[in-house]
Amino acid sequence: MANVTSTPRSKGATDPTTPVGSRLAASAASTLHSSPHYATTRRHSLYGTEDRIIIDPGSRVWKVGFSGEGRPREVFFAEPGNRTSLWSLTRETGSAEREEEDRMLKVKLQDRLRKVFHEILLTDPKSRKVIIVEHPFLPLYIKDMMASVLFDNLQIPFLSFVSSHMLALLAVGRMTGLVLDCGYLESTVLPIFASRPLFPQLKTTPLAGSRFTLHLRALVLMFATYIPPLTTLGGAANIPVATRSMRVPEEVLTDAVMEDIKARCCFVGEMIDSEMHAPTSFADDGSTEPEVPPSDSSQPEVESGVNTPASPPSSRLSSVTSPSGLTSLTRALSQAGTGSGSGSGAAAEGFDRASGERHLQAIATMYSHYSTATDLLVRIDPPPSQNTGTGQGTLRIPGWVRERAAEVLFEGGDVDEGSVAEVILDALLRVPVDLRRALAGSILVVGGTAMLPGFIPRLHNELVRLLTHEPTHRSPSRSNRPSPPLYDPYSPLRPLAPYIAILNNPSPRQSDSNITTSAGKAPAFTPAMLPWIGGSLAGAMKISGAEIPREKWDEAEAEEEDMEEEDLAALASSIPTKRPGFHLPDWTRAVLPPGAPPAPRPPRIEVTPVQMDESR
Repeated sequence: MANVTSTPRSKGATDPTTPVGSRLAASAASTLHSSPHYATTRRHSLYGTEDRIIIDPGSRVWKVGFSGEGRPREVFFAEPGNRTSLWSLTRETGSAEREEEDRMLKVKLQDRLRKVFHEILLTDPKSRKVIIVEHPFLPLYIKDMMASVLFDNLQIPFLSFVSSHMLALLAVGRMTGLVLDCGYLESTVLPIFASRPLFPQLKTTPLAGSRFTLHLRALVLMFATYIPPLTTLGGAANIPVATRSMRVPEEVLTDAVMEDIKARCCFVGEMIDSEMHAPTSFADDGSTEPEVPPSDSSQPEVESGVNTPASPPSSRLSSVTSPSGLTSLTRALSQAGTGSGSGSGAAAEGFDRASGERHLQAIATMYSHYSTATDLLVRIDPPPSQNTGTGQGTLRIPGWVRERAAEVLFEGGDVDEGSVAEVILDALLRVPVDLRRALAGSILVVGGTAMLPGFIPRLHNELVRLLTHEPTHRSPSRSNRPSPPLYDPYSPLRPLAPYIAILNNPSPRQSDSNITTSAGKAPAFTPAMLPWIGGSLAGAMKISGAEIPREKWDEAEAEEEDMEEEDLAALASSIPTKRPGFHLPDWTRAVLPPGAPPAPRPPRIEVTPVQMDESR
């Protein structure tokens, strides 16, 4: 009996260690915590690790990182020195100027993308798939430059372009919703139903971060106070601050200073009164400028030494904004910087500046009466011409400027430049009727401008106000004419007012009715990070859409080179050239909706024998 208990079989029961188990344990130990940054096992594929690179290239701010992570590794300015846009909405008109602009942009993109892989992520680009979080209006030539740098220079294996709006909706766990991306160059609204972006219903407005920055700059130049540093440590210590204060020099407000003021000082205030938002009456002569009360000459004007109060109120903040998008004061300052010396130009510049100052003075009194925000002191570097002091200067920003500078984003009424709330409602009007209720109850707000405190609750209030505000009858321009008919553009959407809900609203309003809304149900992610987080999730789940392999890109380039050689022969025989079957994904090339007119055919080129000889 004793020999039975000491058999190898009983030893296996008491000490269950086998060579197979040791091999599995060693394999698990070698793969566990293989990534130095997060506790997951590394998954290998033909091209290396499957952790994809997620790049969100904005016009000003880039966000980069690995898939499967909850936040990007690095967030940096595309132009770190001056913090300006890497590209704009306009291009040079001349061929030589446009070619030089494109060449410089490609050099900058190459520098940024090489920095992403070799300095920030410290990874080999040849073994990483890349997902580009693209804006719907990202120009195709910029996408082509990015693909050229990534494939030809960095030699990545695969590349994907995915819509930022759809990725932001994926980050909050939704498939259907109305996504507003309020960025720097423009604000874009895109309806998405069942993970399908409805690009024909896309709406946009230039009221975004750049317009807000221009308006804030004009208000700071007009109403803020600059206190220069002391010239000596003890000689001017007893001089009162009010004596040393002066008007803000224009060269002090650099792009970096304006970015700090926006991020640290500004917020969005609540609506003052429904009367302040009454629709502007337009005359029949086609004028689009709202009427502004004239300034009161009895009020003191702003002098260079003191920050004095302003003049009587205006009924709308949008009156200070011209149809071109710049405030009158900012436009005058920009024209002054060009150095135009003509007499008519100087007179027009002086008129624009005076008109802009009157408009700004009008809104100053109105908003200063209703504002409860305190003034802030910001330490800034003095201008180079006055850099003779003993430290930094002080910029005193009025409280009402901090609170009401963002009103330019919510005051619409213009045909070409609707407010942010009006663009959302215009997009709802364009979608099918049976989708409006679902989209109105699932609004998602993303973008850097949406990070202003109070922006999302104010946007919700503006949407409800536009849908519940009773339209007023317009008075006729002449007494002998009848009253114009009642115009109510949002009458089909008025029943949707109780269902309006913003998913990432930090302070959702409780509805009085029994309607259940999804307001505030989204995860508490930063609005600017939602598209990148959605890209990280899509990369980890391998649902990033169609991937462009590098082999297809190389084949397309070879076909284009062969096509260039055959252009002359094709021109001579009047046979259309065979285009390569590969192109970057572009939503503008989608199938036209039913009933859309076909695109016109290009005219047939007739080649004469003389032209054939010249081409040879």
